[in-house]
Amino acid sequence: MTRHTDLSRFDNSWYRPGPLHKRALWYVVHALFFRSGMPLSALKVSLLRIFGARVGKGVVIKPHVRIKYPWKLEIGDFTWIGEESWIDNLDQVSIGSHCCISQGAMLLCGNHNYRKAAFDLMIKPITLEQGAWVGARATVCQGVTMSSHSVLSVGSVLTRDTEPYAIYQGVPAIRVKTREIST
Repeated sequence: MTRHTDLSRFDNSWYRPGPLHKRALWYVVHALFFRSGMPLSALKVSLLRIFGARVGKGVVIKPHVRIKYPWKLEIGDFTWIGEESWIDNLDQVSIGSHCCISQGAMLLCGNHNYRKAAFDLMIKPITLEQGAWVGARATVCQGVTMSSHSVLSVGSVLTRDTEPYAIYQGVPAIRVKTREIST
């Protein structure tokens, strides 16, 4: 007998992302200042802090960035977040100092359990350690830690933790070489 997905059974009532009023207010602020073409990075940093994010100094946030829940976000000093990036932080996302999240990159803390008929929601945190770089249109999946100065190249999908100073490429991403940084 073949079993089937039954989305009528989906239930994520256990998930508590934050109070409804806070999420509703963030939705409006997010639409006005983040999803729009607003170029004022300092204003966006201030708004993130007001909503509970821990954000370091010198952070650059480009236009059209999507951030699900700022109260589940930590960003270190001098980190760049590129145009049209999506931080889908259903769980905690910690981004270290001097990191780069290139345009169109995605950090996805959630997924669904395809083995369960009800397609249960699964969430895990994501950590980008100091100097990590997520290339354009690349994806970092739930539960992954990008180690210090590791690189995920353009269009790649990272499903496992990286090693420090290593470059990963492909779908799924695999280590292809060592990152060397000159002075």
